[in-house]
Amino acid sequence: MSNRSWYHVVMVAVAIAISYFDRQTLPVAIAAIQRNIPLSNQQFSYLQTAFLLAYASMYVLGGRLLDALGTRKGFLIIMLWWSLACALHGFASGFILLLIARLLLGGGEGGAFPAATRVVAEWIEPAERSTAMGLINAGTAVGSVLAPPLIGFILLRSGWRTVFVAAGAFGFAWVAWWAMSYRSNPMMLSSNTVDARLIGSDIGWRQVIPMRRVQAFVFAKFMSDSAWYFLLFWLPKYLYDVRGFDIKQVSYYAWIPYAASGIGSFVGGWASSRLIHSGRSIDLARKLVLGLCALGMPVVMLVSIAPVQVALLLFSIAFFCQQAWSGLIMTLPADVFPLTVVGTVAGLIGFGGAIGGALFGLLAGYMLGHGFTYATLFLFVGTFHLIGFLAILLFAGRIQPLSAIELQHIESAA
Repeated sequence: MSNRSWYHVVMVAVAIAISYFDRQTLPVAIAAIQRNIPLSNQQFSYLQTAFLLAYASMYVLGGRLLDALGTRKGFLIIMLWWSLACALHGFASGFILLLIARLLLGGGEGGAFPAATRVVAEWIEPAERSTAMGLINAGTAVGSVLAPPLIGFILLRSGWRTVFVAAGAFGFAWVAWWAMSYRSNPMMLSSNTVDARLIGSDIGWRQVIPMRRVQAFVFAKFMSDSAWYFLLFWLPKYLYDVRGFDIKQVSYYAWIPYAASGIGSFVGGWASSRLIHSGRSIDLARKLVLGLCALGMPVVMLVSIAPVQVALLLFSIAFFCQQAWSGLIMTLPADVFPLTVVGTVAGLIGFGGAIGGALFGLLAGYMLGHGFTYATLFLFVGTFHLIGFLAILLFAGRIQPLSAIELQHIESAA
């Protein structure tokens, strides 16, 4: 594998890091924002739901956009969009303007992972794809780890509006880098034959959505991201509201679980690739690591009864397992489908995840506003990955590339 291939993977990992930094600006800065714009728990949940509904929609549309425009042009447009939307938060004077900015941010960021999946399919050989996707997914942790201290630093020295403008500027810098550096790799085959790729070029939503394995992937992501987005968006607020943290303490300690998530992203992908290199099938390599990740998630149920130091450790274990899981889930489209369909399938999977996060976020806001505690929510969150993994075992079938004959059958049956 050439250095150029991994250079492109690193570029995408940086983009994903920026996207997670951008989406964490609001949760980390929420205490400062509330001094100017009062927000209830229910309104906070509406802001996250607005982001996730737009994110879900663009995950699907972005996948098709990328398949139509190509990776280079599509990713450039998407990054420009969300960087402008992030900067727009800094000009909000009330809840409605924050809501609009959040919608636009979600709409832009929804195309990031379909683009990442296409880059992996274009440049990385099948045996290394989970490692590449793990490295890209580790970008989520880099952005999330940097968010509390950097945002805290800006908050203490300038103000919350500067946070959003600075975050948007990072995105514009990346756009210039991408425009100068990235070129598609038309010579890279997907994990299938040339014939399979040519046949797969006629497959779209109408053919893909009825497939049971796609439905299983989407449902698994729906369940796991219901947990992930709750943990991602509500952890700083939990530390503020329940553990009594101030901005400095959140800056000092909230990065720890996110750092664990980055390690999990890389370790999950590396472990799965290692199994393939040792002669195991793609099916076993993916499912074994996914299962181990799901088994680690119930530790979050113990957070509410643990001292704060132990609670941060439990969060870290859960974040580690979740992001190891997430990188592998987003590798599955490239494992199974030809490049011409990868963006579409990845978009559908991401759509399922974002919808799960939006719905559970609304439920969380409602429950916290009606007498329930975080302890109840953590009980739910601890079960979601197990349910998703069970769906993959029962309904996804064998994880392996579709043959030309299988693809031809899908087209003729539509």
